[in-house]
Amino acid sequence: MKIPITNIILDENIYPRHKIDQRRVAVFSENIRDGFTFDPIDVQAHPTLPGKYRILDGVHRWSAYKTTGAAQPEVIIRQLNGADPLLYAAQKAIGPRQLTEEEAKDTARRAFQNNPRLATVEIGKAIGRSRRAVDYYIADLRAAVQMELDLKIFHMARLGIPQERIAGRLGIARTTLETHLTKLATLPNSSNADLSRGFTISRVAEKHGWPEPMVWSPALEGKDDHERFKQLNRGLRTWDLWGWPDCDKRFGDDWPGRIPAQLIGHLLYYFSQQNDMVFDPMAGGGVTPDTCLAFNRRCWAMDMIDRPDKRPEIEPCHWDIKGNLALDKKLFKAKGKPDLIIFDPPYFDKKAKAYGPKSIAGLSRKDYLAFLEGIFTFLREHTKKTTRLAFINADWRNFRNKPAFDEIPEEAILVDDYLKILDKTGWQRTHHIQAPLSSERFEAGVVAAMQKKRIPGVTSRYVIVAKQCLAP
Repeated sequence: MKIPITNIILDENIYPRHKIDQRRVAVFSENIRDGFTFDPIDVQAHPTLPGKYRILDGVHRWSAYKTTGAAQPEVIIRQLNGADPLLYAAQKAIGPRQLTEEEAKDTARRAFQNNPRLATVEIGKAIGRSRRAVDYYIADLRAAVQMELDLKIFHMARLGIPQERIAGRLGIARTTLETHLTKLATLPNSSNADLSRGFTISRVAEKHGWPEPMVWSPALEGKDDHERFKQLNRGLRTWDLWGWPDCDKRFGDDWPGRIPAQLIGHLLYYFSQQNDMVFDPMAGGGVTPDTCLAFNRRCWAMDMIDRPDKRPEIEPCHWDIKGNLALDKKLFKAKGKPDLIIFDPPYFDKKAKAYGPKSIAGLSRKDYLAFLEGIFTFLREHTKKTTRLAFINADWRNFRNKPAFDEIPEEAILVDDYLKILDKTGWQRTHHIQAPLSSERFEAGVVAAMQKKRIPGVTSRYVIVAKQCLAP
């Protein structure tokens, strides 16, 4: 078939050569003017540009057609069915002329970086080189990939995630996982050696390319919880007022509605023991699993946003509007039922746009409360009698541009509403802790406007800890 030449693109990401041979283009251009007919150009529908096609084979013919003003060359549109387009293009390219040594090396490295699971023999066949040569080309890349896999396995194993779930999450065979597990005992040796020489945790993390919580985990081995608080340089709150001006940025990613790791640490200290299992059904930026690493807790974390490369320990999940988990309900049997549930959901209406259209923050008031009722019921039915639930949420009042006197109480969601749902679903409250939001989140201009209109803002946030009742 013929397509406009303006719709054909040279994508250098899948072009195996370093440059176009202009002498060949000149010869082809002369052949075209003399009436010579070439084979069709191999193209593939561009993966991100609708209506465009990228060249798999025939770059010099395409260049010659442009030079001679050909408007619609003959093409064959290939369906690669999962085959690597770079290797397909390389195999086609070595037909008329072998790749240079640098081109072969560069193509092998790019192919491996695109897909580390490619076999060296497969890469070698495409670029016209032996398996040994390919092994030499990619030795450093393979070592980096192996180290990255080691770190992911180390991370997940330290959180107590079962081997079958680690293998499934990382997409590797159990035999491969077992090979990597043998390295885990010695993996922290180099980081611990640096710490013993006086390096700081942050410096060691930067040097080795580890997240800070992964350095803290082996560094605090054998310490009790009180000593861990001291080592982390955190003040331990003795009373039921937990307030911090900012989040501890060493734990968790920058995330909408980020919860302070200091708060999570206090929950672990007061309501769990080392090696207990913690469940976070909406883990977001990973503050809970990161803090569990530092406090030697096992952790099962889930979130609707899947980030397998950066956060493999947080498994993707979806809770339906009734608060039911749209996954295998036997998941707790594989890991053991949790001792502590830390549930910090997106708050009603707040940051709804930042969370995305599927977030519960965008539900109506009625549906939001119905969701909480459903998930509290689910958690009670699928955990053990001794499980503690730590529910974190804030008051919400519809005070927008309304003086306090004119607010409509029926439109608000206050702590009383949460307490009623917990009672209804079979959770008995044991602790009611104040953990206020920082007032620094309000800009000076906003504060002045609220004061002028007689609008009191909301900084109240609560941690409600509960245990199961004998009957709902």
